[in-house]
Amino acid sequence: MLLPIADTRTVRQEAARLLRHHGRTLTSVVVLHTLASLCGLAGPWLIGRIVDAIASGTATLTTVNLVALALVAAFAGQGFISRFAQQRAMVLGETVFAALRERFMATVGALPLSTVERAGTGDLLSRTTSDIQSIAQTVRFGVPRILVAGVTTILTIIAALLTNPLVALALFVGVPSIVAVSRWYLRRSGRGYQRQLASFARLTGVVSETVEGAHTIEALSIAPAQQRKIDAALHERRETERYTLGLRTVWLPSMELSFLVPIVAVIAWGAWLVQAGDATVGEVAAVALYGTQLIGPVNELLGWMDEIQIGATALSRIIGVAEVPPDRHPIPDARPSDDTLLARDVRYAYPHGRDVLHGINLDPEVGERLAIVGPSGSGKSTLGRLLAGIDTPTDGTVTVGGVRVVDLPLERLRTHVALVTQEHHVFVGTLAQNLQLAAPGADDGMLEHALSVVGALEWMRSLPTGLQTVVGSGGVLLTPAQAQQVALARLVLLDPQTLVLDEATSLLDPNAARTLETALERVLAGRTVVAIAHRLHTAHDADRVAVMRDGHIVELGHHDELVAAGGDYAALWASWHSSDSGHA
Repeated sequence: MLLPIADTRTVRQEAARLLRHHGRTLTSVVVLHTLASLCGLAGPWLIGRIVDAIASGTATLTTVNLVALALVAAFAGQGFISRFAQQRAMVLGETVFAALRERFMATVGALPLSTVERAGTGDLLSRTTSDIQSIAQTVRFGVPRILVAGVTTILTIIAALLTNPLVALALFVGVPSIVAVSRWYLRRSGRGYQRQLASFARLTGVVSETVEGAHTIEALSIAPAQQRKIDAALHERRETERYTLGLRTVWLPSMELSFLVPIVAVIAWGAWLVQAGDATVGEVAAVALYGTQLIGPVNELLGWMDEIQIGATALSRIIGVAEVPPDRHPIPDARPSDDTLLARDVRYAYPHGRDVLHGINLDPEVGERLAIVGPSGSGKSTLGRLLAGIDTPTDGTVTVGGVRVVDLPLERLRTHVALVTQEHHVFVGTLAQNLQLAAPGADDGMLEHALSVVGALEWMRSLPTGLQTVVGSGGVLLTPAQAQQVALARLVLLDPQTLVLDEATSLLDPNAARTLETALERVLAGRTVVAIAHRLHTAHDADRVAVMRDGHIVELGHHDELVAAGGDYAALWASWHSSDSGHA
């Protein structure tokens, strides 16, 4: 599932909004470039005048010298003004790009977690990297250059028409071919670039999952299958690149030919007008020079059209992220009356799929340790996400203190219910900064206490600079077990009333996991803990055990009761206990 892509109308509205917001700076850029272009247009006009003067025999050395000085002054003025115009244009580009980037990052940070997980890392990663880079290229360089080329083109045409409108008509003979070929190109290139960027997203996702799951791929001997996925993504990427390249091989040569035809037409048409007495040689020379000057800005405009297509496509993908519908509509003043967590007739189905949970009823008592066990695929983790308010039930309700968890603002919800999974992330920064994500105001004493609770204080003190040690990519790499302890320490700092632990100690060896869970039990006394685990010693220590199978809770009771009942749990316990004894 790819994230949404904004339509053309939305992209145009966003572009117009950005330009209006920066209208004053944009106006100053246009004015400066207009002045610079006017200085540049003086050259052909002066040359045309001197040609006519020489042809008529009225030219003198003084006249030639004055024209030369005027030319030097015009070119110097153009260079001087252009320097400030380009500086202002670059500042405009950087300002617009910064606003886009900040807005995009704020949008990404607010995306529903369920949407991000369904979309996968590839699409989101490509939007935050290659698409942002495409926008940067367009905004930083494309917008300023288009302004320069656009103003120069318009003024050059006006100057040619003022010189001699009859001669200047020949400049437009290439317009029909330019319009026809450009329309042909634009009708096809937009969709082509969308497919090209989407193929890059898919390739990024496949490569990313291959790198992240390298050990699993090797252990399961599925490298050939993964290689086929990469080859298929590469093939799709190559084909989309070939399509857009094919469009350019038609469009660009046609444009080059369309630039040369007007110059030839001006000379031929101008020669006839000179013979007819409707133009002078100087006027024809001036218009021909204006036509030559048009090649640069028009070529730049058309050249940037290609980049604009890529940039507009990237912008549609970036803006499209904001079109992801919210997964919750919290009620600002919603406040639970107590800490009772209840699930009533909960059903859940993934989009376009069958129900994976069927009428779940669960009522953990306040302060109770409830373990949820069952075979892989039975719906344990899905239920945990619903209890923590990550996903919304398809039917039924999950409430805390009488309020639906999805009706609570996230900040308030996390003080009541928090989820910690088997996936733990260490962000680039100091260890202290990683911990303070859960409690921004926590001091070193609080951080050390949290680490002590989860048994991480000793290895923290062995780091080069303790809490101020930079960890993550480019810093000290923590082991999976240490990363897990950091995540659990964040949980201690967050201090929620109810915890949903989804195999939270799965990466630790059994002895370390048991030690950690024992420490957590001391800290979490009086709190409700829902532990989703595949290690049944967690269930053995729990107050009650819920056994899941095929999206149903098939058994609920104390460990001893369930073992004695001889049902699903007894079979799981016997199988696990036998396997655990075999490894001992």
